[in-house]
Amino acid sequence: MRSWSSVAVPALKRSIKFPQLSLTNSKSLTKELVGQKETYRMYVCGITPYDATHLGHAATYLTFDLINRYLRATGSHVLYVQNITDIDDPLLERATRDNLNWEELALSQIDLFRGDMVDLRVIPPAHYIGAVEAIDLVSEAVSALQSKGTIYSIDQDLFFKNYSSPDFGSLSLLDKESMKEIFSQRGGNPTLVGKIDPLDCLVWMAKRENEPGWSSIHGVGRPGWHIECTAIALKYLEPLDSDKTCIDIQGGGSDLIFPHHEMCASQAHVLTGKDLAATYVHAAMIGLDGEKMSKSKGNLVFVSKLIQAGTDPMVIRFALMSQHYRLDRMWTDELLLQATQRVNQIRKALASGVVAPTESVIEQIVTALSDDLDTPSALAALDQWACQTLDAGTGGDAQELSTVLDALLGLAL
Repeated sequence: MRSWSSVAVPALKRSIKFPQLSLTNSKSLTKELVGQKETYRMYVCGITPYDATHLGHAATYLTFDLINRYLRATGSHVLYVQNITDIDDPLLERATRDNLNWEELALSQIDLFRGDMVDLRVIPPAHYIGAVEAIDLVSEAVSALQSKGTIYSIDQDLFFKNYSSPDFGSLSLLDKESMKEIFSQRGGNPTLVGKIDPLDCLVWMAKRENEPGWSSIHGVGRPGWHIECTAIALKYLEPLDSDKTCIDIQGGGSDLIFPHHEMCASQAHVLTGKDLAATYVHAAMIGLDGEKMSKSKGNLVFVSKLIQAGTDPMVIRFALMSQHYRLDRMWTDELLLQATQRVNQIRKALASGVVAPTESVIEQIVTALSDDLDTPSALAALDQWACQTLDAGTGGDAQELSTVLDALLGLAL
């Protein structure tokens, strides 16, 4: 599937020094230095396209865009892969509810998503892969798991034994009862009769009446959710035998830690004998006016609607970066207003012709980003510089600072 349009990222001066990036690893719950490499392999879970891009999606993809930008700025290459779960129960249910063709619904929402990513200046992945086009990959992965004795059937559906991996549970650090409860809330069925273990997950669903299906050696059906990402990541990120893990960074929203990323890691470990990722990174949740933002509550704020209403995409990006990616946070009209005011002041300073010294603020921005993407500190330093400039500060290079903001923060101001 085609990705979205490329985003021009300006080159930075070689004189800028980049500290080694540290990120909070969800598996250890500590900040860890990301090993220095010529090529980083990063996989980020994409949308299920039955709704447009809401602010929770946007915050997640901005997080990994910042990682992508920082690693590229150090001179490394980032091989970035993202999937789209373009066949799944929620998509089919929404299409049925609204009397729409499920394929047309998916394509319309994917197009909206692409447009939102362009507006927010998110660098596109090298490979943007839909579940539908990965049917053969999934089938091959299921066969490989089957050869290791980790697959069994219930009727014509196929399930994977998650405890086949000795590391199962080491990412989420949950007890089994908590896993079962969350699994039941997020697409699993721990009480299904015939399961060897309640936490075993579906990898191939036989075709249901009035639902689509694809031919495979496992019969006509469609992929389970977790195996889709495992198969795509292992194919398109081309893991090296010499690396200790399959890939470098596995990411998504914090709601994916369990069951999705835990089960992807379990499958990858059985398939390769390695942990899936060296670092697991998760962006926190976005709420609205004091409440959790969710489809069930109907209180989602969509990026495309904000932009259609006249909101500057750079203000949206700034507002989402104004708080730390790991903190659950609220979206409010006040937050948007503050971001608008801050962006306007920075733009005014950059356009003033004579600006306050920029070397220090650039160093502060780079240092903050290197420290687990500390965007609040980076933006606070930028605010302070803008105030100094508008208070008749001199001696800086506005063009150099603009280039840094564009390259590292994705802010085209």
